Order: sequence, then structure tokens, then C-alpha cells
Amino acid sequence: MDRLLQQLLENAGDAILVADRQGRIRYWNHGAERMFGHTAAEAVGQSLDLIIPEKLRARHWDGYFRVMASGRTRYGADPLTSPGVRKDGTRVSLEFTIVLLRDEAGAMEGCAAIMRDVTARWQRERALKERLAACEGKGQTAPA
Repeated sequence: MDRLLQQLLENAGDAILVADRQGRIRYWNHGAERMFGHTAAEAVGQSLDLIIPEKLRARHWDGYFRVMASGRTRYGADPLTSPGVRKDGTRVSLEFTIVLLRDEAGAMEGCAAIMRDVTARWQRERALKERLAACEGKGQTAPA
């Protein structure tokens, strides 16, 4: 089973990463390499700041350390959405779930995230909203 799980983790199309209590990356799969542009060798040992846009870092760390201290999160099975940043500085729209990781005694060790790039979907939805707003605007200005 360990061999099968390793294959699953390494070869999943989604980015899978594990961070410790301090927010240092401890695991980074091939999907994360493709999504963010950093190799595992570049990412492992680095802070999650590697993929968090600068303006969101303070809010991220407030929540992260609160979860690490309490062992509880309000984000269970429901996917989260957030922007991320790639190695080349471009933004990516992310949808992800997190799993809290505990040691044998139940103490928090960190968390895992399974991330999907939803940038193309987000751009399509934004374009549709803009078209809808334009159509609604035309309908309001048309003579009665």
C-alpha cells in the first residue's frame, strides 16, 4: 500500500504539499512543480510564502497559526479558493482542500493541501459576468 500511496501522491495532476507547524514546506509533488514552477528541491524547506501573494500573507499567517494552536479549522471538506503566485510571478487561481496532520499523541504537526488550478474557469466566469452586466446595461438604457 505504501508504494501505491507514493505513486498517487507523486503522480496526481493536482498539487499536493505538506507544511509543518511553522509553515515550512515538507512535501511537494510533481503536480505542485507543474502548477507553481518550483522543483521539489527548490520548494522543500521554504516558507509557504513561496506561493502566497505578498498582500495576503499577513491574513494567511494569522489563520494558519491559529489553526496550528487550536487544532481546529472551519474549513473542512468544502474547497477554499485563493490566489497563488508562480515562480515567474504570475498569479494562479486556486481551489483547494486542507487536511490537518497530527502526531501519534494527537498534537498538530502541520497540514496538507490538495490544490487545483482553476484560473481558466475563473477567467471564463469573469468574462460571462462582464457580458451579462453589459447586456443588462443595454436593457436598462433601451427606450420603452
